[in-house]
Amino acid sequence: MTRKKYLYLAASILLLVIVAYFFLSKNNNNQQITVKVKKGNFPIEVTTTGELIAKNSDKIFGPQELGQIFRIWNVKIQDIIPDGTVVDSGQYVAQLDPSEITNKIKDEETNQEKLETSLTKTRLDTTLELRALRDDLINLRFGLKEKEITLEQSIYEPPATKAQVKMELERAERTLDQTEKNYKLRYQKAVANMQEVTASYNQGQRKLEQMKDVLGRLKIHAPKAGMVIYKRNWDGSKMGVNAIVNTYDNIVAELPDLSEMISKTYINEIDISKVKVGQEVQIGIDAFPEKKFTGKVTEVANIGEQLQSSNAKVYEVKILLKEYDSILRPAMTTKNKILTNIINNVLFIPIEAIFNNDSVVFVYRRDGGSVKKQQVVVGQSNENEIIILAGIEAEDEILLVPPDKSDNLKIKTLPKEVVAKYKVKSAPVKSKKPGSDKPLGTVPPPPKK
Repeated sequence: MTRKKYLYLAASILLLVIVAYFFLSKNNNNQQITVKVKKGNFPIEVTTTGELIAKNSDKIFGPQELGQIFRIWNVKIQDIIPDGTVVDSGQYVAQLDPSEITNKIKDEETNQEKLETSLTKTRLDTTLELRALRDDLINLRFGLKEKEITLEQSIYEPPATKAQVKMELERAERTLDQTEKNYKLRYQKAVANMQEVTASYNQGQRKLEQMKDVLGRLKIHAPKAGMVIYKRNWDGSKMGVNAIVNTYDNIVAELPDLSEMISKTYINEIDISKVKVGQEVQIGIDAFPEKKFTGKVTEVANIGEQLQSSNAKVYEVKILLKEYDSILRPAMTTKNKILTNIINNVLFIPIEAIFNNDSVVFVYRRDGGSVKKQQVVVGQSNENEIIILAGIEAEDEILLVPPDKSDNLKIKTLPKEVVAKYKVKSAPVKSKKPGSDKPLGTVPPPPKK
């Protein structure tokens, strides 16, 4: 019995040791997450966030006459339908503030009343003046007739009397002639005065009618069917209710053509040299993660700008989507991966597997049942992975997390001639762009950890 107890005790201890070893080994394996070194074509990508806009859009304008004729340079959007509303042709879109032009209409109506009064007064004055002149002409003609009769009756009078009557007749003729000429001049002047006052009145009337017409057109309607999108200010803010429309740029809203969409993005000045027109792009939509699209770079700005939210200089880049989908809407956020280069037949591993120790770059490589600290020479990287130029081979297992007591491991360094071979000055990484055999350029420094 005593022997059996010892056997049971020994078996229990052995079982506990096996279980403990199993759990400890499993825990250690969980910590030592490994990946295999890959070999193949390595894409160099620039990843950036963008915003969808329509390639083409129709503008919805306010009345052009506000600034051109009535000197109203700014007008407020009093009401506008929600951003993204689908409308039919002729449907209500927005109402611009009518207060300023309403005040101008009241002033013009007052001025028009004055002009009408002036027109009536001028017409009456002209009528009275010309009537008086015509009466004078009639009286002068009667007087001239009397002088002619008197001259005929003076045939038997003395020569002196006869000469005096003749002189009075001639004087009456000259007076009549001068009065007739004056009447013609006064008539022409009266006509000119009436034309001037009438023209001012008619001009004011046309202006008043034009103002009333513009007042009616402050209620904006869609010129065609489509989706109404708010116009954006220079700072990116949307022009909704209470926004100010400048009559120099008299756009109230837009009707984008959703059949062709562009992702507008900004690339920092560090990466802009890599981005060229014609490069392929993979596009994801934040609102619909399951949807993937392809695109092509169509425009790259030559001059950088500084956005309000950043101190760094950025360059505007436009990417045309190749596919159409009815779910796409302006202002949707996109994630763009611009394929700037492809390096053929190279080794690469995740960036997380690279570590630094002063000036030495190394990885943790599994070697049988042990882990080695192996120096490596790195090349270019993309968002997730980095090229390995020397130090490890394809299918080697690399740790993503340092093992326990990693500080005690000694780094296995590469020969100096191998490291020197891949220095930036002596040997840039050879690469192949799509359709090109040109070298990629310099090797960036490895990431620090």
